Amino acid sequence: MDIYLVGGAVRDELLGLAVRERDWVVVGSTPDELEAQGFRQVGKDFPVFLHPRSHEEYALARTERKTAPGYHGFETRFSPDVTLDEDLQRRDLTINAMAKLPDGTIIDPYGGMRDLAARILRHVSPAFAEDPVRILRLARFAARYAHLGFTVAPETMALMQQMVIDGEATALVAERVWAETEKALAEPSPVTYFAVLRKSGALGVIFPELDRLYGVPQPERWHPEIDTGLHVMLVLESAAALSKEPRVRFAALMHDLGKGTTPKSEWPKHHGHEARGAKIVDALCARLRIPNEFRDLAMIVAREHGNVHRAMEMRADTILALIERCDGVRRPERFREAIVACMADARGRTGFEQVSYPQADFLNQALDAVRQVTVDASERAGLDGASIGRLFATRRLQVLEQLCRDRSIKTR
Repeated sequence: MDIYLVGGAVRDELLGLAVRERDWVVVGSTPDELEAQGFRQVGKDFPVFLHPRSHEEYALARTERKTAPGYHGFETRFSPDVTLDEDLQRRDLTINAMAKLPDGTIIDPYGGMRDLAARILRHVSPAFAEDPVRILRLARFAARYAHLGFTVAPETMALMQQMVIDGEATALVAERVWAETEKALAEPSPVTYFAVLRKSGALGVIFPELDRLYGVPQPERWHPEIDTGLHVMLVLESAAALSKEPRVRFAALMHDLGKGTTPKSEWPKHHGHEARGAKIVDALCARLRIPNEFRDLAMIVAREHGNVHRAMEMRADTILALIERCDGVRRPERFREAIVACMADARGRTGFEQVSYPQADFLNQALDAVRQVTVDASERAGLDGASIGRLFATRRLQVLEQLCRDRSIKTR
């Protein structure tokens, strides 16, 4: 048997990047031979084995043939006569279709090194169109390598556009959409992921709630960029600069979905978009089976971002109500993440990219203040739960009133 290092490890090593994981392809062998050497099979659809010591993945060389629409309809063939070139040809992008020998020799039958040098994401063969998940994967790679200057080859973008026209994107299931999207949100340029999806036409199929924001105007006084779709991408870009946490980035992305349902007769104003947006976020997360931790934060930001922006003008009781609606006392880190997403919203506007946002410090101080309020055991004696709750509320309001007085002095 011959064993080759393949895929992302070869690509990232050539780019001078840290290798996240190493995958191997085995040519000229069988499952029985690998198991006899101590490898443990883990693949269901085709033989993938874990090395007995390193636990890295070793896959038998294989070919694939599409037999039905979507990404489930594939017939896989693996046997000792499948060549390395045949195995590499079934891969998605040329930069992922290279192999490396133990002596360091690069085997590159499809021009991966050329495209690495040119910073191009290009499909290996027309078989790319057989798997709609590859639209998502390519968009994610674009988000990962955009800062290095990578762009999508025109012919590959045209192929993805045709895939969408042919209905392939409708075959994507929720779990695969979210798995790729969550990874993309953690990449250096998550905005690029959504930009590629929009250019291919897939955004309208996968995230219609985002796609319909484009062309929806906002008041130019507050939004010089005017277009809501552009604003949301600017907000996501700002969130990516403020936080590496995918939850925060997702919440920033979702915050203005309500503006996509504003009647045209009310444009460019969007009264009540916050409440509408929270409901849309809830429905979107249910459809794509997005984890509750992402949904809950995104719904808070969609519903409350206008109130957070007004924090410097709020009375103490209004601030306390905001913290309580967000369950800030019990879930302080989530409330702090919501504040970051709101800061990204304030800065995600043309010309406002570095605007100061004192609301963040003030609300964090307010949260700390109310969480430090205590009621000791002697004070609780003889009181029922409701009475204890009222005592907490009274004391929390008192500390916030003092905080607001201090705020007024500082801003005079």
